[in-house]
Formats: sequence, C-alpha cells, structure tokens
Amino acid sequence: MVSLSGVPHALVPVNSAAADRITAPNYDEFQGDREVFDLLQSRPACVLRVTMAHCDVDDYDQRLSDGSPEALGKASANMQTLIESPDTRIVDDVMWVYEVVSPLRPDVRQLGLGGLAHTDEIRTEQNPTGVIVRNEGIRPEKAEGRAKLIRATNAYIGTVNCAVQDTNGRLITAFEAYAQSLEPTFSTVDEAGNTHRVWIVDGISKKAEFQQLLAQEPAAYVADGNHRSAAAAALGRNHFLAVFFTTDRMRLEPYNRLVENVGVPNEQLLQKITKSFNVETIGPQDTYRPSGIHEIGLYADGLWSRLTPKAESFDPNNAAESIDADIIQRHLFDAILGISDPRDERLNFVGGNKDSAYLKARVDAGEYAFALSLAPVTMEQFVGVCEQNRFMPPKSTWFDPKIRSGLVSALL
Repeated sequence: MVSLSGVPHALVPVNSAAADRITAPNYDEFQGDREVFDLLQSRPACVLRVTMAHCDVDDYDQRLSDGSPEALGKASANMQTLIESPDTRIVDDVMWVYEVVSPLRPDVRQLGLGGLAHTDEIRTEQNPTGVIVRNEGIRPEKAEGRAKLIRATNAYIGTVNCAVQDTNGRLITAFEAYAQSLEPTFSTVDEAGNTHRVWIVDGISKKAEFQQLLAQEPAAYVADGNHRSAAAAALGRNHFLAVFFTTDRMRLEPYNRLVENVGVPNEQLLQKITKSFNVETIGPQDTYRPSGIHEIGLYADGLWSRLTPKAESFDPNNAAESIDADIIQRHLFDAILGISDPRDERLNFVGGNKDSAYLKARVDAGEYAFALSLAPVTMEQFVGVCEQNRFMPPKSTWFDPKIRSGLVSALL
C-alpha cells in the first residue's frame, strides 16, 4: 500500500506566464556550473537561484562554493524573495495531477499524481517491508548536501519521481479523465520542448479517490531522487515531495560516458576488450546510438566501434549485472583500466539530454580519450532490478522528461 498526503502549504506559480519565468531544470540536469550560470543570466527569476544559489552571481569567476554557508545563505534569501514574488502564491492541502508530453512522443501523455510521500514507507535494511523501493546506493555527502538546502530554505523544491506499475490501468484512466475534464491550473514548456501541465486537485472526495487508487499499488520504485528522499528522512521529516507516474508511460534515455586518458592507448584498449566483447568497427560517422541493450558504441581516434558483450560477461538471471553500465564497469573500467570505483572522477557521466555528437565533439577536442554511447535501460530492466531488491549500477538510468523544478514546492 503506497500512501500520499496533500502538501499543507505549497508554493506554486500564479499562472502559466509565471511558470515560464520561475521554473527550471533540476540541479542534476547540468554538465557543470557554467551551464547553470548561463541559464541564470537569461532567466534570473528562475528557481535555480535557490537550488543552485552558488551560481547566482554577476561574474562566473566569482561564483560561490556549492553548499558553503555563503551559498546557503543566498539560497535562503532567494527563497524568501521567491515566496514574496508576485509570480507565486501559497495554496493549502495540495495534491496535483501532473502531465508531461515530449515532442519525441507527442501522442503519449505521461501522467502522475503529486503530493507528499511517506518516509516511513521507504524500504531500507531497517525497514525491509517498505513499499517505496530505492534502486540506488545513497552517498552520505550527496544526501547531506540536499539536507542542507532543505534546512536553509525550509522547503522541498526537488521532487522525487516514483514509478508504479498500475497493472490494471485504474490510475492512468483516472488521471486522464480528470485532466480531460478541466483546463490545467498552469503549464509551461521547457528548454527541450517538453510541455508540463499541472492540475491542482479540488475537493476532498477527489483527493480521497486518488489516494485510494494509489494505495492499491503494492510498491513504488524511485526513478529519480533517491538522495532527495534520503535527505528528508535524515532530517527526521515524515514526508518528501513526490510524483507517482505509471510505468507504461515513462521513458528512459541513455546515460553515456566520457573517459579521461588513463594511460592505456586506445589501440591497446580495443585489443584487450575483445576478451569480454565482440568488437566491430563502424567508422567515422558523426553520431552513433545503439539500437538496443547489449550494444555499446565506443568512440576513439575518430572512429566509432560497436561492442557486444559476450554471453559469459554477465548473468542473465541477475537483473543488475545484466545492465550494460554494469557490464562495462566490470569488464572495461575495472578489469582493463583499473578504475574500480564507478564514480571515479576520471569518468564523466553524460545524461540523455546530450547526444552522441556531443560525446564525439568532447573527444575530438582532446578533453577525453574516448566515449561510450549506451542504449537506454528498458523499463522491464528497471523494474526487474527493483523486484530483485538490488541496486541499479550508478549513473545508468536517465528518465526523460524530467520533473520540472519549481512547479510545486512544499513550504515546511
């Protein structure tokens, strides 16, 4: 049984024009501070001035240290400015139906229900029967960084993306009917052309209906936001901000890799990799995107190669070890390059909002020795890892579209 409560005091845009001004990508959608700074120069009123306050400066070279007392103080002040802005209003006891439509799938309405999920339902070693299943190990320093922002702003701004299977279709049918019957409370279009619409749910009976439908789900899987939920729990909070989407409408993009020079020549690398992969040269094309799982693109020295994991390189009955990100970690990074920690700073993880042409350009510029282009993890793989109570390999899932930051925030 998955529980959801209304947000006692929610900060929302006053209308769609305000949503255009104040909403922004999540903090983890950027490749670095420069991208955040540049967006703030063009949209200074957006919520990044709170979530990435260290970049809210006039001169890029004067940016603050992320998580420092100075940056957190700026985040607190900017949050108060956002609350007092004519672009926002406070609404009590809020649940919302949330729709995202991608230009890549214009006929697919990804719909979910937003509110406060319960931290005591998170599955942990101490709570093995919890119904909210994490699929990623928690890095204490990263969770603490999110907790510091919550303390500084006294608000939840980042939203946790949770997936439920909705095997009988009751949830998606109810969400579609509600969205079809009313105009959205507000909407906005993001930088990638995704349309985000929010319907604030009116009436005690309708909220209760949605709560009862969600409660019939045996489990929910955290798709994005493991550390945001962990931060709320670490602070002793009973809830965290979340949207529950149905898995049938969700979509994943690749999570690719750029690799620094670690002393192994590319020619030698390609020879050694044949122990665990079949290698086929593709050529000097600008882009290469694998057509499906267990097909990996490697770009080095101006050429793309296709890597296919050999049968003995993974156990098909182990859902986590069958993920391509885990296969390359074990058989390439660890066995050949000596990079045993998948979060080694010599690896740069590139989310699905950047394509393989971006990878090629960074390698051609001499910034990296080679790049890896992976196929997206499938929803079946993702659910399989959760059902086996395992962790996804680090940086292996990039759900797209992302939940827009600043659409609904919870004031604590």
